[in-house]
Amino acid sequence: MGGKADCPIFVARLAMTRKERYRFVIDYFLQHTPDAETELLYDSPYQLLVAVILSAQCTDKRVNMTTPALFERFPDAASLARASFDELFPLIKSISYPNNKTKHLIGMANMLMDKFHGEVPMTVDELVQLPGVGRKTANVITSVVDEQPNMAVDTHVFRVAARIGLTVNATTPLATEKQLLEFIPRELVHKAHHWLILHGRYVCVARNPKCGQCGIQPVCKYYAGLKKKENK
Repeated sequence: MGGKADCPIFVARLAMTRKERYRFVIDYFLQHTPDAETELLYDSPYQLLVAVILSAQCTDKRVNMTTPALFERFPDAASLARASFDELFPLIKSISYPNNKTKHLIGMANMLMDKFHGEVPMTVDELVQLPGVGRKTANVITSVVDEQPNMAVDTHVFRVAARIGLTVNATTPLATEKQLLEFIPRELVHKAHHWLILHGRYVCVARNPKCGQCGIQPVCKYYAGLKKKENK
């Protein structure tokens, strides 16, 4: 009996507009995690850039265990540019894909010195020229350091946005990025990136999402679909 009584609620969840869903999600995060930020530890744009490159397909926790010794040995782009493969590799060998990342970091540092006077550029177009830096990394750097309205889409953001219903039929990270930017106020984009990542990391996990403790549950299309199946 309880199932039938609940059905209209779940139908309403599925039928609500995306604007209404976005409004609820944004209000929820503003109330519960207003100061969400990256979990990578860094003291400068250079350190953040190195950490983000290392974090590709690797946990932030592992990166944070690795970077202190790396930054002590190579505190800036100039010192990293002078590093040899054999000097850098042992410091990051516990990170995923250490061979490629060693080459990328040295190449990145050399380009910073040769093209950008040793400073990390603050535009996506310039950043993606650096070895090891794609659109996602460039969006992270510009949004975290400079609070630019750029949305980095990793696996967490991609999954969470689709599950909640913030994106519809977005099959690529770029499509997800465009849909999120369409609805999230520009002044909140740099925060929303972290909201979605952290929610995906700790609540809306890939396997067995923790719907029971999720504050987004009232407007979540994924959860509504689960309950609709249960009530059939």
